[in-house]
Order: sequence, then C-alpha cells, then structure tokens
Amino acid sequence: MTDLILRLGVLLAIFASIFIIAQLVLNAVWSRSAHTQAVNKRMKLIKQGSSRDAVVATLRKNTPSNFEHLPPFVAVRLQNLQRTVMAAALPVTGIQVLLLISVAFALLFALLCIGIVTAGFPLGFGTLFLALIVSFCAACLLPVLIIGFIGQRRRKKIEQQFPIALDVFVRALRAGHPVSSAIDLLTKEMEDPIGSEFGLVSDEVTYGAELTDALSDMAERWDLEDIRMFVVSLSVQNETGGSLAEILENLATVIRARASLYMKVRALSSEGRMTGWMLTILPIVAFLGLFSVNPGFYLSVATDGLFIIGAVVLMIMYVLGFIMIQKMIDIKV
Repeated sequence: MTDLILRLGVLLAIFASIFIIAQLVLNAVWSRSAHTQAVNKRMKLIKQGSSRDAVVATLRKNTPSNFEHLPPFVAVRLQNLQRTVMAAALPVTGIQVLLLISVAFALLFALLCIGIVTAGFPLGFGTLFLALIVSFCAACLLPVLIIGFIGQRRRKKIEQQFPIALDVFVRALRAGHPVSSAIDLLTKEMEDPIGSEFGLVSDEVTYGAELTDALSDMAERWDLEDIRMFVVSLSVQNETGGSLAEILENLATVIRARASLYMKVRALSSEGRMTGWMLTILPIVAFLGLFSVNPGFYLSVATDGLFIIGAVVLMIMYVLGFIMIQKMIDIKV
C-alpha cells in the first residue's frame, strides 16, 4: 500500500512538473507571438534601418493608378487588380502579377500541348481549345480567386480595426496630444494593415501633404466608406470648429452600429454567400482535378465538334452565373 501511494506521488509530481514547464514555454511563445504581431510592417522596416523614403516607396508600391491612357473598361479592371494585390499584401505589383500569370499561362499551355502529343492524341482545334481552357483555369482564374479571397479577408480586418483606431485617436486627443501626435501613436500601437496605413499617412504629412488629402488617398486605396466619413469629419471640424474628440467618438459609435447591422445581414445571408463561393470555385476545382487524374476523359472527345460548342456554352453559363451570384450576395448596408 505504501509503495502504491509512493508511486502515485511520484507520477503526480512528474505530471505537475511537466505541466508547469509546458505552461511556461507556451506563455513565453504566446507573449513573443503577441509582441511580434503588435509590430506592423512599417515599424519592422524602420527597425531594419530603412529610410523614410524607402518605407514610403515600399508601402505605396501597389497604390492604384488611374490608367487614364487606357479605355475605361480596361482601366477599371486594372485598378481593381492593383487594389486587390495591395489588400492581399503581396510583395509584387499588379503589373508584375499580370506578367507572372501570363508567363505561367504560356508555359502551362506549351507543356499541355507537349503532353497531349506525347500521349498519342491528335493536336487539333479541339485539343488546343481544351488545353487553352485548362491553362486559363489553372494559371489565371484560380490564382486571381485566391488573391481576391486573401485581399477581402485583410480588407475586413481593416474595417474591424478602424473603430478601435478611432478610440485610440480620441483618447490621445483628450489627453492633450495634437492630431499629428495622435496619428503617430496609431502607427506604433496598431497592427497591420491599419498600422502601416496610418504610418504612411504620417509620412506623407511629414513630407508636406495635407492630412485630409493623405487620409483621402488611404480611403481610395482601400475603398472604405468609414475612412471617407473620417475625412469628412476632419474637414468639417477644420472649417466650423468644435470638439474633434466628441465628433470622432460619435463617428466611432455610428461605425460600430453600422458594422453590427452589417454582421447581422451577413449572418442572415451566410448560406447564400457560401453557396455562391462553392458554385464559383467547385466547377474549376472539379474540372482541373478530373483532368489531372484522367486527362483522357476530355481528350478522347475533344476532337468532336459538339465538344467545342458545349464547352463554349458552359463557359458562357458559368460567367453569367458568376455575375448573377455576385449581384445577389452583394448586399449594401
């Protein structure tokens, strides 16, 4: 009996020591991770010794351009691509993404043509059309959807961060800090993406830009109505006077109420949005998966004239369905 109690005591002591050591290690890792996350990209660049010019150039690399020399339809699409690449925080520009996608499309199309000939299938119009569809889906459509998903997720994060940034801004003003000092506080305390964005605003103001113009550029980069309301509030306060802290506190309350209503609408429409995502991605993934597993399933009928007609009709139906789904789930609040 004594041996059993002694053995249980030793096992309990071993368990307690391992538990305590594990807790200490996990707490150290979590605290270090939280400290790392609290440092935004701008602060990391400054810590690495980059000058303000280099920091501004890096952060403004993917700022959407006007593309005034191009037709409006093409210019709008290029602006949206640049805005999506910027929101996704990719280390390349929108033009570089287009170049990479084009090169990947050409290489994949050439490899598919070589593989079709090697497999013994005739290289006719139907097989070339099939290789073109596969290359477009794998090298163009799928990467764009993934980049758009990442960009939309970071855009939602900055929407969630903005009311918190307003609270910090209001507290700094009530503590006696000027507007420039309050913005500088946001650049040091807020995480990405809003921390680096306010840091970019601070650098632009330092180089002589107007605060409202720098904030307007920030709103245009992210296409956010909340930041536009913030700019309007600052402009009205500069012209009419009044307590800026009280104005921004009321604005934060309005933004939170609007966000709450928006989340309720998203919860009610979650099934439709998920269905839209599945109907958008699933046909592409299923087509590429089936082609990669059994390419002969398509290549054996690619020479048939009905295959080309059916493929064109299916592509038109897919595009129309994608447009209709986007309009159905795009609920304005």
